[in-house]
Amino acid sequence: MWGRNVYDSISKFLQFQLTVNVVAVIVAFTGACITQDSPLKAVQMLWVNLIMDTLASLALATEPPTESLLLRKPYGRDKPLISRTMMKNILGHAVFQLIIIFTLLFAGEKFFDIDSGRNSPLHSPPSEHYTIVFNVFVMMQLFNEINARKIHGERNVFEGVYKNPIFCSVVLGTFALQIIIVQFGGKPFSCAPLTIDQWLWCVFIGMGELLWGQLISAIPTHHLKFLKEAGHGITKEEIHKEEMTEDMDEIDHAEMELRRGQILWFRGLNRIQTQMDVVYTFQTGQAPVPGALRRQPSVVSQQNDATATKTLSSPTHVGLSSSSSLTNSAGAPPPAAASSTTAGSESVTGGQLTQRLKPGCTPFNLHEAACVLRRCLHVLI
Repeated sequence: MWGRNVYDSISKFLQFQLTVNVVAVIVAFTGACITQDSPLKAVQMLWVNLIMDTLASLALATEPPTESLLLRKPYGRDKPLISRTMMKNILGHAVFQLIIIFTLLFAGEKFFDIDSGRNSPLHSPPSEHYTIVFNVFVMMQLFNEINARKIHGERNVFEGVYKNPIFCSVVLGTFALQIIIVQFGGKPFSCAPLTIDQWLWCVFIGMGELLWGQLISAIPTHHLKFLKEAGHGITKEEIHKEEMTEDMDEIDHAEMELRRGQILWFRGLNRIQTQMDVVYTFQTGQAPVPGALRRQPSVVSQQNDATATKTLSSPTHVGLSSSSSLTNSAGAPPPAAASSTTAGSESVTGGQLTQRLKPGCTPFNLHEAACVLRRCLHVLI
């Protein structure tokens, strides 16, 4: 229930904010192009921005959940955030507000019998004409905020409003601040004080939003084929493709790490066996038997080693291939191998090398242990 309430609160806020944005942008741009001066001044736009952002979020996002939320089906993963009903409300209220604002902008001075503010000089005092336009605009947003409480075509927009004291406080507080701004704002807010009759007309025109909202709710949404949804979520096919791509990346990374570990194992075992062969040769004076104590690698394992070596392309793998070819030879290791073992040190005879070994660790035992480790590795692979 709380999840659906949060989803609906976000949708209510978007419906209200998009309506205000559409009307404010069109009025400011069109008015500036036609009359060479925007009917909504900069400070007034800041106040409108505060109404439609901070105050509206506090009012519409604090609606408590009701049991009626459980009577509806849960929203799907690809459910659009802005439904066709919401799009109908946004466009319908935006059209009504634009008609009222442009009517007051180009014919309001005749209706209220006041001086026109369109032909006033640039730095002239605030006019009653543009103050009425600004005041009517704010009043329509206040009453449209009440309409925004319902986003599924409900007719009773006042249902449960007393259960949300924050909403009531925000609406009443905004109305009180609007009175202070218009009556006492003066030049900073580009407002001139209005009479009681003018205030009543502004409130009456703003209440027209409630009647217009009832008219929009009476129009069936399925008859408006041109309306489109917005804010679609990710479809199941897209989610499946993303998961497959992530899984393939993880598998490739895991295989690369496994292959790197295998090559390090082969490299270490080949070095151990090469050193044991050298020790065995110096001790006994005979070449190690190629088939008895060493398992020859198969063709498949040689191909895997070659492929892994090309993949990693590290200089150490060259030593691996050379040591593998050295240890897999049928005869004794060449003299170059023995000389490379004692490179940079004094020449060591077979007896001296035997004396350096530990008493409990014979060359044959070390060699056999290396062969056992290599066989275990081949079994695991």
